Amino acid sequence: MADAPMQVELVAADRLVWSGEATMVIARTTEGDVGVLAHHTPLLSVLVPGVVRIQADSETRHAADDGGFISVAGNRISLLAEHAELADDIDVSRARSDLEQAGPEDSDDSDDAARAWAEARIQAAEAS
Repeated sequence: MADAPMQVELVAADRLVWSGEATMVIARTTEGDVGVLAHHTPLLSVLVPGVVRIQADSETRHAADDGGFISVAGNRISLLAEHAELADDIDVSRARSDLEQAGPEDSDDSDDAARAWAEARIQAAEAS
């Protein structure tokens, strides 16, 4: 059962980032990392900024998300975020620059989202 395919969609607010069949998805939620295999119990949870791992075609794809939602029902997984980017499409130097511009962690709270998004992009690129 674990190798049965599931239909997965990773969607950003402005585009479909990735769609296809996968055998496993791992994403970070407010409750911690969640791993989803075929025939998983229905789930709706809040994503936190981080790396999504999609196991498909004996290859693991990494993507960054800036938070959002994960929905699992009937062997369909939807990952919805305002921003999402596949690791292969990430400009690491730009992400590092964005992280520097966001300032230190103890700076203004308005920079927290920008910092988290930059860190997620760097982590996804380094993971692939």
